[in-house]
Amino acid sequence: MQEPMTADWHRALDNALQAAELHGFHVIPLTVRKLPAIRSPHDKGHGCKGECGQLGHGIHDASSDPARIRAMFETARHATGYGIACGRPPHHLIGLDLDRKNGVNGVWELRKLAAQHDISVPRTVVISTPTGGFHAWWTGPADVKVPNRAGHLAPGIDVRGSGGYLVGPGSRSIRGLYALASLDDEVIVRPVPAKLLQLMTAGKDRPARPPMTDAKLHRADGGRLLVGLVQFVLDSAQGQRNDRLFWASCKAFEHAAAGRLDADAAAAALMRAAAVVGLPDSEAAATIGSARGEVLGAVK
Repeated sequence: MQEPMTADWHRALDNALQAAELHGFHVIPLTVRKLPAIRSPHDKGHGCKGECGQLGHGIHDASSDPARIRAMFETARHATGYGIACGRPPHHLIGLDLDRKNGVNGVWELRKLAAQHDISVPRTVVISTPTGGFHAWWTGPADVKVPNRAGHLAPGIDVRGSGGYLVGPGSRSIRGLYALASLDDEVIVRPVPAKLLQLMTAGKDRPARPPMTDAKLHRADGGRLLVGLVQFVLDSAQGQRNDRLFWASCKAFEHAAAGRLDADAAAAALMRAAAVVGLPDSEAAATIGSARGEVLGAVK
């Protein structure tokens, strides 16, 4: 039975089509948790980026073709938003996610960074997020690959570059609606300042990740499948941890539903990984429980 098409689904599809047709953006449908809405047709560890011809390859599915966009949304009738791929021609979009929560203000951090490096930050397209933050969009040069990074420029500032995506205005997440914050006469994506681009692409050593000490983790049912999902959580940067934990948990419970993993063992392993990256037990348990309900709750 197909899921009903909600007002959020219609709005997300309409806005995605408009973003593609008017601006040439490449888009994908997103869930209420801001994740790609079409599940992968492959097992974890595959190297397919869409060559198989099926949908479900995340950002690799992104397209500006109206027919393909409609097909993706028809497949994902639970979608409540859309993502815009960064780094794709013609705009080579770059985004700054400016968080304002947990005592960190990414807007002020960007202002301090600009003053410190004598960067003139032009007015550009700005999207307001449901948690009080903002996404600032810029165009980038075609010959520069901007990596996705969390907290690299300053606390509360995440960079969305090649292989990443920005949540489009009109999308609804669990926290609320993403909306255009720019004035009508400022809805133009400006080129990224050269000095800011240099900072985005500059190298920076990553702190060593504390090792997992529980050997039982690697002996849990599922073998490499579970180890890969645990490693995905362990590689989380600040600001990514909860989203990565939810994605990994959903995949683990999908494998459990197919008989390839033990659900309880997977949940325990992911809880340990969440503790290593600093997520509170209560938050991790809620995220894993939500994923379990979403995947296994519908399994008869």
